[in-house]
Amino acid sequence: MDYLDYISTYIDSSIAVKQKLRSNKLVLNKISAVAAVVVDAYKAGNKVLLAGNGGSAADAQHIAAEFVSRFFYDRPGLPAISLTTDTSMLTAIGNDYGYENLFARQLQAQSKPGDIFIGISTSGNSKNVVNAVKNAKALGVTTVVFCGEGGILKEICDYAICVPSDCTPYIQECHICIGHIICAIVEAEIFPNENA
Repeated sequence: MDYLDYISTYIDSSIAVKQKLRSNKLVLNKISAVAAVVVDAYKAGNKVLLAGNGGSAADAQHIAAEFVSRFFYDRPGLPAISLTTDTSMLTAIGNDYGYENLFARQLQAQSKPGDIFIGISTSGNSKNVVNAVKNAKALGVTTVVFCGEGGILKEICDYAICVPSDCTPYIQECHICIGHIICAIVEAEIFPNENA
């Protein structure tokens, strides 16, 4: 294998998906709408809760950290919880209620009406994210999904941001880009920085 050729091809393929994302006005409008909903939720004193599996769990943690800590500049923290981080909670719920209820149970305990739930699933079919979305809606929580082209999640949530690809790594790379965009907009709207 020619590593340099492989690396160049991979980067080109990744860029091609982001270019599709960039030229898809429907997706761009959804990102804008979700950013506005998150801004409104924070202004009303609410929080963001995030969840996913595997790489999407890492993305949920990453995005939550950007809200709580900082993104482009220093400012007060914004309340965000990744539902993927507490091993005692995850194993207790998984053992007692089943893995498919991992996030729904936490939403029942941690959320309130007006909060935002962001479920991340490259397949769009993760059962525990599907159950979380259904339960969140019943709790008065606004539901957002980051997904790819397929799956049922985009049909059952309030806002679906669908990356135009069926390739898991490229979808994940776009998910974190989308998360970063939303964090940047929220930070600038909630805490305007004259020096930014």
